[in-house]
Amino acid sequence: MFRSLKKSLLATTLGAALALTGTAAQAEKFGIGTTATAEEIAGWDIDIRPDGKGLPKGQGTVAEGEGLYEQFCATCHGLFGEGEGRWPVLAGGQDTLTEERPTKTVGSYWPYASTLYDYIRRAMPFTAPRSLTDEQVYHITAYVLYLNEIVEDDFVLTQDNLAKIEMPNQEGFFVDPRPDVKNSRCMKNCADPDKLNIAGTLRGITPVGHFVEGADAPAASHEAQMEQEAMKEKTRKASLRGEEVAAGGHGGASALSEAALAGKSTYEGACKVCHGSGLTGSPKFGDTDAWEPRIKQGMAVMVKHAIKGFSGETGVMPPKGGRIDLSDKQVEDAVAYMVESSQ
Repeated sequence: MFRSLKKSLLATTLGAALALTGTAAQAEKFGIGTTATAEEIAGWDIDIRPDGKGLPKGQGTVAEGEGLYEQFCATCHGLFGEGEGRWPVLAGGQDTLTEERPTKTVGSYWPYASTLYDYIRRAMPFTAPRSLTDEQVYHITAYVLYLNEIVEDDFVLTQDNLAKIEMPNQEGFFVDPRPDVKNSRCMKNCADPDKLNIAGTLRGITPVGHFVEGADAPAASHEAQMEQEAMKEKTRKASLRGEEVAAGGHGGASALSEAALAGKSTYEGACKVCHGSGLTGSPKFGDTDAWEPRIKQGMAVMVKHAIKGFSGETGVMPPKGGRIDLSDKQVEDAVAYMVESSQ
């Protein structure tokens, strides 16, 4: 019996060793399994806790934040945090949380100031997330806190005092006392796994119906969603038409210019997020009716508005679409691509 057990143990050990060898060989073959470097880990490890742990060194003022906010944030969130169109409202809403339709803002709802810094740093501006410096995030955070009357206009936000800021609704959050949220293991009278019906609620998309003018609430309405899908199809066909024209095809249009061809990659990477769907009132790619009055102004005017920024009756264009890392020539070429593909 002992001898048989020993053989079984040896076979198991050899099998495990061969499996590890095979895994190592596959890792080497496919180039996977490299140990993450300290620099790579630091690039992902950017979360900030309510106690301030994770905050980078730096500081920001309300005064400096005002200009940066107007440059990067006001297009969507309004000059005073009131929100443009269906974009989120950042300021106000105090004493509305008990109403049927509360206004959840930084000042009325959020429990920690660290969340504000963390979110801006990760995801803003919408057109170019992670493009702001840590110092710029400090400035903008200070200004948004000021818009909510949480700090004074001469306040200087720092790594040391951010976690000490008391948010108006901080006491409105508490640890859920219900037993079914503790995630403790069931030990008796447990549900039969074979009889459980797990239903998924996500569909793999982010609802964007609330960005459409006329949407009835900050959630995807069916009509607005259908409009978005129809516009996606229209944009897709316009893009295909542009590719056909670029390849020298026919259809009443001339081939795209060299500048337009060069601008396609910039459009795809920086402009499509707004001009592909018409967010913030921007003319949609391929929509000839929307582009016609703008084209009549001439390329010089359109390029100037794209580079310097522009606020009109039907939309707002931040400088370079919020992508200040782009050169003037890249923006000019992207305008040429959109114009020539939308005539």
